[in-house]
Amino acid sequence: MNAAVWDRAQADRTPAVGRWSMALAAGAVAMLAIYSQGWVYPLFGEGPGVVAASGLIRALFFPAYLMGFVLIAAAPAQTLRAMARQPFLIAVLLIVAASYVWSIAPDQTARRVFAVYCTSLGGIVLAVRYRWSEMAEIMGACFAILALLSLAVCLAAPSVGVMQTLFPGAWRGLWAEKNAFGANMGLGFVIFVAAAALNAPRRGLWIAFAVLALGLVLMSTSKTSLVSLLLGLGGFALAAFARRGPAAGVAAAWVSVFGLLLVAGAFLFSADTVLAVLGKDATLTGRTQIWTAAMRQVAERPLTGFGYGTVWGESGPWGPLAKIVSEAGFKPNHAHNSWVEQWLGTGIVGLVAFSLTFAQAVVLCVVAVFRDRGAMLAAPILVVYGLMTFTESVGVVYNDLRWVLFVAIAVKLAWPDREVAA
Repeated sequence: MNAAVWDRAQADRTPAVGRWSMALAAGAVAMLAIYSQGWVYPLFGEGPGVVAASGLIRALFFPAYLMGFVLIAAAPAQTLRAMARQPFLIAVLLIVAASYVWSIAPDQTARRVFAVYCTSLGGIVLAVRYRWSEMAEIMGACFAILALLSLAVCLAAPSVGVMQTLFPGAWRGLWAEKNAFGANMGLGFVIFVAAAALNAPRRGLWIAFAVLALGLVLMSTSKTSLVSLLLGLGGFALAAFARRGPAAGVAAAWVSVFGLLLVAGAFLFSADTVLAVLGKDATLTGRTQIWTAAMRQVAERPLTGFGYGTVWGESGPWGPLAKIVSEAGFKPNHAHNSWVEQWLGTGIVGLVAFSLTFAQAVVLCVVAVFRDRGAMLAAPILVVYGLMTFTESVGVVYNDLRWVLFVAIAVKLAWPDREVAA
């Protein structure tokens, strides 16, 4: 084939490749939007409506699963190699599947193992397919859609988007509760800031969305979300400042250590004051009661747990949920702590595997702070996600955007841009 023919062939091929890449990117954004669950409350309401439509809601996650498999098909070899660099994540997923053997509800475990595998693969393929700058914009596009729709529903349909009875006047956007809305917009804020830093041509656009996200967090009146946003912004600033040179990196490391010690000291010596500022009581809105009751059940099966995804859906009068409800005085939907959740569902082996997965991501992120500009996305997400693990069950959870984002960051830290599939 002569040069002229080759050039014409490449010219004919380039638009098709570009359209395919754009279609995959749009599919990735849609996948993340589905995992955000921002559509559940507007479509099905809350309480009895969600319970009655649970089967349909599960089915509506299937397009996200399918998109994950499409992205895997676009780079199968790279996906396998990237997974091999996250051995603890593989261990977590294997333990989750193995818990079927000792599960108190094997049918539920089997169904939820499939869901968490598909959810986890969604994060893995994002890391494999996209570079840091591209991944930041895909995540940013998802949160931009969520922010704009939330703003629209709050302004156009305040009876839906604004809380009326509990916390009247607080915005909740597309979610049933203001704290969920605030947490999502806080996470979106740090992603917008990172996207602005990593994509200079569209910096103004992402800064505008960051301002919008900040405004929405303030309208949610969720102080915890605002604190998470500020700490996530601190993680971004640390990563950005460290890239100025070795001296700046050392200074940033010392500042971060001092900041952590300051926060730890505040909680240790003046916890009541800190909680009062955040608008929380000493029980963290009943969470400590859940943790105490859940740990009593952990003590009954500390090595294996009760099986992945079983405790909060079982209805037996003598099962672990009944005992937790009896001791806590109300029926929780989950443990409100990712570490307790892992121990309760998959035992000490699952807890250790999840802990090592998180630790590996943190270590790789610390290294990346001094070597890779992608740390400006990884650091703030890990900070916000790490805080969430102490008050929410966001670890190894199916059909959840936060787990997808964590997996994407954890895998991407081990899969540098130079190995991204073309």
